[in-house]
Amino acid sequence: MKILQAKKEKGGSWIFQTEKTELKSPLVLVFGDRYQLEAENIYSEIAELFPGGHIIMGSTSGEILNENVFEKTMVLTAIEFERSTFIIKSKNLADYDGDDELLGKELMEEFPSENLKHVFVVSEGSTVNGSTLISGLEKIKSSKVGLSGGLCGDDARFERTLCSYNSNPKEGEIIAVGLYGDSLEITSANYGGWSVFGPLRTITKSDGNVLYELDGKPALDLYKQYLGDKAKDLPYSALFYPLNVDLHDGSKPLVRTILNIDEEENSMLLAGNVPEGSSVQLMMSTVDDIADGAREAAKLAVELRKNKTELALLVSCVGRKLVMDQRTEDEVEEVIDIVGSQAAVTGFYSYGEMAPFAGEESCKLHNQTMTLTLLSE
Repeated sequence: MKILQAKKEKGGSWIFQTEKTELKSPLVLVFGDRYQLEAENIYSEIAELFPGGHIIMGSTSGEILNENVFEKTMVLTAIEFERSTFIIKSKNLADYDGDDELLGKELMEEFPSENLKHVFVVSEGSTVNGSTLISGLEKIKSSKVGLSGGLCGDDARFERTLCSYNSNPKEGEIIAVGLYGDSLEITSANYGGWSVFGPLRTITKSDGNVLYELDGKPALDLYKQYLGDKAKDLPYSALFYPLNVDLHDGSKPLVRTILNIDEEENSMLLAGNVPEGSSVQLMMSTVDDIADGAREAAKLAVELRKNKTELALLVSCVGRKLVMDQRTEDEVEEVIDIVGSQAAVTGFYSYGEMAPFAGEESCKLHNQTMTLTLLSE
């Protein structure tokens, strides 16, 4: 595996972190601020750097490159796989009339199954129901094939997210990278570091990822009561107080972040499904708890491995970044301490993370977690 990495500041040029060499048909991952990805010639600019490259771009709520976390930049990681191969497929939500599950199913069907080891997803994050998308992907995917990735971000603006494959970034895109080869070792894991507080309530009315009522009362009204003066800053302030959702089906509870609110409907849009009958409780965290959670995620991913990691793809939640503030890099440093300094590290802060729970095969949508995908050939 040969890896090149570079960074670009607003108005600047690409600065390579390692000596630039020619790569053969590389996978090029570009994570950047949405405003920078809206530049008219952004795709042609990167294609000129990597002729024949397979270029995936996604907007972020913060960019990760090795031990650093950046804002309002673009970071690039180009990978030449020497003993394995990859296939990239993409679809757009606009072609599926809101049927995210069908999109996921048909997207997974496009991948040849022989020697498929793992699928890494970079998805738009503004309107997709991540839970339903994953459900569609899992319907077709073999249980032996790994699945991980994340939903693109837009800082804490929640206006629109962009991503693309071999084109200028656009809205509604969902991109999947199928990784093939016997020599590939890929492991993934996630962990949060948040604690529940306050009363336990029951979801009495919801529709997919839209929450209407808790204990028979308007959910948004109740949530605003807890936030107090911070309610005026919704949906931004909600990132500090996600919901712990227990489905009561024997599975582990999931964390859900509020992406938007609807004052007229008195409802809240969450990143993933919140089924009726589930119990919910507010959550909060500290800087140290989040950093410890990132370290735990790295331990879980490394414990599954036989070989040292060559490339670490990190997807962490925008809510974690807001709590960490000036210490955001602490959680990345905790990951590197466990994964090892030999690994090239890249990734982004997201509106949702995709990975199985430790010891499980089925992928879930998470919020407020550090999610890692570790690769080596």
